[in-house]
Amino acid sequence: MDTLLKNLTIKNNFMFAAVMSDEENCKGFLERVLPIKIDHVEISTEKSIVYHPEYKGVRLDVYAKDENNTRYNVEMQVLKQPALGRRSRYYQSHMDMDILVKGCNYAELPDSYVIFLCDFDPFGAGKYRYTFQITCREAENIFLKDGRCIVFLNTRGENSKDVPKELVSFLKFVHADLKESQKDFQDDYVRQVQKSVTHIRESREMEERFMLLELLLEDERREGQKQGEEEGQLKMAKEMLEMTLSRLGRLPNSLLETLHQQQDIERLKAWMQTALTAQSLDEFISKM
Repeated sequence: MDTLLKNLTIKNNFMFAAVMSDEENCKGFLERVLPIKIDHVEISTEKSIVYHPEYKGVRLDVYAKDENNTRYNVEMQVLKQPALGRRSRYYQSHMDMDILVKGCNYAELPDSYVIFLCDFDPFGAGKYRYTFQITCREAENIFLKDGRCIVFLNTRGENSKDVPKELVSFLKFVHADLKESQKDFQDDYVRQVQKSVTHIRESREMEERFMLLELLLEDERREGQKQGEEEGQLKMAKEMLEMTLSRLGRLPNSLLETLHQQQDIERLKAWMQTALTAQSLDEFISKM
């Protein structure tokens, strides 16, 4: 593996999740982002730095709640991903379902925040922070009050006068490269996080967890490549079969639907053999 734990900055997903697994670090982060005053937070470590099949593979985010049972889901985003808004909706729905399946009714759903820490400007308006809550289109002073809040942070913001300097210092630290991230940002919280990063880099346990994660990610990439190849083969086999059958006449919709729904490559190959010798569509259908 090319990536070494000692070379990671906090913008790496693993490092960020590891740093924010410390409750004081997470509390300090949330107080700077929202900004609100929090007495304490509890981190759900089983939902961080682990392999989660129900979350579509490896999930590296921070899931926490505070003394008021408010829930927080935080994720680092280094590369610009498509449909970030819908991704936030996906995370929000999982938080709600996790609570509902434990017996909570709708009226008891706690307030929740989904926070994306982006090393790019997700909306191109130069803001360090973009906050979304639902308002009425016809009357903007009417709020839905569904308890949801989505926040996108931008390490490349330009409106430093509009947000707390503590948040700007932290976002500049996140954006920094390996060498620059070790300088003094003149902020006590950033110094605290820098110490955590150093400790994690020197931890044998964290190194083993990072290596395990790298292996899981590699397996996931290989599985994705394999699935992509299989889907490509299926698509090609269906197109070739349809082209071969078209010489026998116009294919009925029912036959086309059957071909398109077939996911067994061996069955498609067998149908191709039948199609090559069939003298009519009726003959082919009867021998399928």
